[in-house]
Amino acid sequence: MSFLGWMAWTVPTAIFFAAIAVMLTGMTVWQLVSPSVERRGLLPMATTRGDRLFIGLLGSAFIHLGWMAATGLPLWWALAISIVFLVATMRWG
Repeated sequence: MSFLGWMAWTVPTAIFFAAIAVMLTGMTVWQLVSPSVERRGLLPMATTRGDRLFIGLLGSAFIHLGWMAATGLPLWWALAISIVFLVATMRWG
């Protein structure tokens, strides 16, 4: 049995995990090149870029779960909303 034999890796699943890996790698490089400082934005607390990325990813997961629970529509709509939420959280959060 191969290492990946226990999980059904589909193309969308692989793209999802690759995107998370690329984001984390990019954030690490960005932090090394230009260390972040805490700032207050729309969120009710001071956050760094890493904090905002975590909050954005967590919120995106909840958007998807809520979308699946509340609608029968395709998840592409939830993905679009999640991307807008993540970008807004990173920019103004």
